[in-house]
Amino acid sequence: MSAGSVAVVVTEEIGVPSWDLYELSIPCTVFGKPQPDLADPWYELRLCGTGSTGAGGAGEPFGLSVRTPYGLGDLAGADTVIVPSVPDACVEKGAPLPPGLVEALREAHAAGARMVSLCNGAFALAAAGLLDGRRATAHWQHTAQLAARHPRVRVDDSVLYVDDGDVLTSAGLTAGLDLCLHLVRRDLGAHVANQLARRMVVPAHRPGGQAQFIDLSVPATDDAGLSPVLEWARERLDQPLTVADLARRAVLSPRTFHRRLQAATGTTPLQWLLNQRLARAQSLLESTGLPVEKVGELSGLGTANNLRHHFLKQVGVSPSDYRKAFPRSTPPQPGEPAGKPAPAAPATPP
Repeated sequence: MSAGSVAVVVTEEIGVPSWDLYELSIPCTVFGKPQPDLADPWYELRLCGTGSTGAGGAGEPFGLSVRTPYGLGDLAGADTVIVPSVPDACVEKGAPLPPGLVEALREAHAAGARMVSLCNGAFALAAAGLLDGRRATAHWQHTAQLAARHPRVRVDDSVLYVDDGDVLTSAGLTAGLDLCLHLVRRDLGAHVANQLARRMVVPAHRPGGQAQFIDLSVPATDDAGLSPVLEWARERLDQPLTVADLARRAVLSPRTFHRRLQAATGTTPLQWLLNQRLARAQSLLESTGLPVEKVGELSGLGTANNLRHHFLKQVGVSPSDYRKAFPRSTPPQPGEPAGKPAPAAPATPP
């Protein structure tokens, strides 16, 4: 008896874009390559196409068409079913998923399969109703769309993956690898998962959530009257700044400034300032070897303790863990204050 059968959905009748191959390759690498010294037998992997016979379709520009002898009817007999991605049109434009896929996912779940999605594959599980009433995640760029389209899903955009027992979802890209290693850990134990992670040259477990990979800086506003004020504030983040200071610069009352900034950016002035300072701190942690005390000072977040507090609350990891995830790749610049460059680490953004 193997460690379990894993069926991976391939939506080849629509075409597999080349940029989606990463998500497809993750379960193939984790579950498809035998590891007889770790567990024998290993998992039994099958790729299941969405076409009626499992034969590949025409694909799409810059994409590939995957041919496989397995079809959607083979999902129901698997122990684990993984949806690595869905076509971009289903996410960005709301195009419907193949009806046969949605029904096959429901049948596989009813038959007792463990259901898993990577990145935007969560849209397929949601369309099948398998995420209703459950906590779930997806790539942070698509969680708002997932929540809007499927209001019964409790979407959490701050985590790398969610384990809800028989239904699991992950954030984007490398977070899918985190989840697949988690499945191995659940099935075969921590030792096997750790050894497999070492062979793949990745961390067995990454701290924090995907919040650490979200760009905290707010996009430029279309309000021409506010843009110069916000740029002025960005150049002075290391100085004490208040809402009254910004309002005075904009020649507005604090109340009017608050209303216009929230309308233009979707956030309050205080939250805007905090996000900008966190974004500055992230940049300094990534690009310099400055100690956290100096990073706190230059970003306007104050003491090292205050910096750590806001990082843990807003980003989900400590400044030191963030720096390990984004190691510095450039040498110190002339005149740069002392500080040891961060050590390299294998963590990669999801």
